[in-house]
Amino acid sequence: MSEQKVWFITGAGRGMGTDITKAALAAGHKVVATGRNTDNVAQALGESDSLLIVKLDVTSTTDARAAVTAALDKFGRIDVLVNNAANFIAGFFEELTQEEIDKQLQTSLTGPMIVTRAILPVMRKQGSGHITSISSTAGLTSLEFCSAYSASKFGLEGFMQALQTEVSPFGINTTIVNPGFFRTELLTEQSTKYADNPVGDYNERRAEVMQFWQGANGQQPGDPAKLAQALVTILNNEKPPLRFLAGADAVATAEQVATTLKEQPEAYRDLSSSLAYEN
Repeated sequence: MSEQKVWFITGAGRGMGTDITKAALAAGHKVVATGRNTDNVAQALGESDSLLIVKLDVTSTTDARAAVTAALDKFGRIDVLVNNAANFIAGFFEELTQEEIDKQLQTSLTGPMIVTRAILPVMRKQGSGHITSISSTAGLTSLEFCSAYSASKFGLEGFMQALQTEVSPFGINTTIVNPGFFRTELLTEQSTKYADNPVGDYNERRAEVMQFWQGANGQQPGDPAKLAQALVTILNNEKPPLRFLAGADAVATAEQVATTLKEQPEAYRDLSSSLAYEN
């Protein structure tokens, strides 16, 4: 069995968070499983001496600090943080209210920052730790109807990449995970909200896109239990990856993004390179 570690997982009450928690427990680790509703978390996970269930709204600094304190009181350390809690507020940008955009960013970008900030002092003191954030293929590229969601994931990736350079001197690793379409609860009514501020010019396209997203729920090809097991495997590596692409569709997306990025510098290389002051 691998070295026993203490995992701290957000959004553990359902979906991918539940699968990650179960996989970590099955591998012999201890887990602090957090969620806004602890009854839901307990119902999803049951009881175990290796499991601590703690209330945590990731948008609350007070909750985050209290959850970290509870984790240390119970297990004495935190080795792995999995920033998993997320939501999906979908809609054409013009139809999204600023309040909806702010809510998306608060949960999927500011939330991981709040939890990471609460845990970093613990890992620095230990001289070790691993911070993992669940991004998306929407953090690599974006589609219509996903402007707010992609903004949060692109922001999360920028945060994590900067964080990696800041915390590696303290023995802390970071990993960004980009799942493709997995059969989680992200597209259910509990996790997804669609903009309800219709602009007539978008009506036809909105109907088509809504049909796609609603039809995708429960039909995604990825198995979240297999992803959870993959995370346990890679996070146990002595040198874990800075990025893990989860799913064949995620690999294909990354390859397409890489191809596009490689093409773009060539399109205007001479003009782009001619902008310096003349000496």
